[in-house]
Amino acid sequence: MLKTQRFHYLRRMKTESKVLTDRAVPRGKYPHVKRVGNFIFVSGTSSRRADNSFAGVEVDELGTTNLNIREQTRAVLENIRSILQSVGADLSDVVDITSFLVNMNDFGGYNEVYGEFFDHEGPTRTTVAVHQLPHPHLLIEIKAVAYRAPSA
Repeated sequence: MLKTQRFHYLRRMKTESKVLTDRAVPRGKYPHVKRVGNFIFVSGTSSRRADNSFAGVEVDELGTTNLNIREQTRAVLENIRSILQSVGADLSDVVDITSFLVNMNDFGGYNEVYGEFFDHEGPTRTTVAVHQLPHPHLLIEIKAVAYRAPSA
């Protein structure tokens, strides 16, 4: 396909962007999910709940914070599942995952929980270490790409 033909083809693809009211509000002007043709792109997702609290975070009466990578990873993947379901897809449709960890020492716990959701037939995956995420209680953020033809 010539470059101009490809451009016009992509321009004709149906696109849909959604900001979900039952999820944590994005911290910028971007959607939770965007569908372009049969591809579904899920923005970076954390363990933040709709009420702006975080799964996997405990703060005691003295202010000591305990962050749990397993709980946060599970919550992130469940959040992604809910986002995908809002456009008629599910985790089984995910073809690529990019995970951002604040500390690679958390890789084992993250990897363990990830294995509860996906196996070797699941999506390709890239995991990178980052200096920080948008809130100091966040240990992990994940973005996903899924592929699903619309239901007839």
